[in-house]
Amino acid sequence: MTPGNSGASTPEDDDPFGYLYADGQANGAQPPSGGYGYPNSVSRVRTVGQRQYAQQPPTAPYGQVPQQGAYGQPNAHYAAPETLPGGAPTTGTTGRPAQGGGRGRGPNTKGLLIGAIAVVAAVVIGIGVAMIGDNSHGKSGDKAGGSTPAASQSSAPSPSASNSAAAADNLPTIDAKALLLGGGATTASDVKGAKADGGVYVTGFNQPGASITWNVNGIPADGKYTLFVGYGVPGKDGTATLTVNGTPSTTPVNLKNYANAPAGDYEKGWTHTFNWVQLNKGTNSIKVSCEQGNQCDANLDQLWLVKGWVKSGG
Repeated sequence: MTPGNSGASTPEDDDPFGYLYADGQANGAQPPSGGYGYPNSVSRVRTVGQRQYAQQPPTAPYGQVPQQGAYGQPNAHYAAPETLPGGAPTTGTTGRPAQGGGRGRGPNTKGLLIGAIAVVAAVVIGIGVAMIGDNSHGKSGDKAGGSTPAASQSSAPSPSASNSAAAADNLPTIDAKALLLGGGATTASDVKGAKADGGVYVTGFNQPGASITWNVNGIPADGKYTLFVGYGVPGKDGTATLTVNGTPSTTPVNLKNYANAPAGDYEKGWTHTFNWVQLNKGTNSIKVSCEQGNQCDANLDQLWLVKGWVKSGG
């Protein structure tokens, strides 16, 4: 050591850039070759770009997903926490339950199925109740309305109709010989074609006051009925008066020549007519008579009833 230059006495007095100066070079300073400053320097330097850091994953072009390795292979840069020292422990397992332990239970699918069936059954029952209610309302309005005709109307009957409808309804029917006669009316059987038993009919009806009366029993209920009268005319139209339970009807019994018989031919003039009447339950009095203003040249053979106000007796 020379006077004026006592050298480096402490590490912090070392000048790492001493090789750049004359006195440093005189003291043997060299450019760095693995460290800074003088030989045996503790620090080490490396050329820029020489140090190797941890391998970074390649950067993919913009818009592409960087390759992370083959599918299913572990990635060095991304690892599950449980694989690292001190990582989070796993908290659950999947699969079958351990032998000897409590038996695992899955979802209660049986209960869910029963609940679904109950809901469907409730919906079906509700729909059925609604349909029954709709049908009951519809039935209450099925009866058609309309005007009510007079109690003893009459109109043109069908010549081929018979009293079979009365038998079907178990309503009374009567032949000429069982009727109560009055005013000179009598029975006969000379003219063929009468439908009454034995071909008997009422004649002598063509005079004022002549009448037939039917005291009918067995009417099942108060209500509307149709009275049919069998008769024969000699090729011309006639009329008579109807009285029910002592009350004359404003509508006459129409004795029209519906059979289109030739004039004077009673045998070909047999047909029938009808009047709508209102009767009481039990016994009723029905009278057909020749009154002033009637044209009564006709033979009468049968009377029968049909329930309701209809236009055909057969």
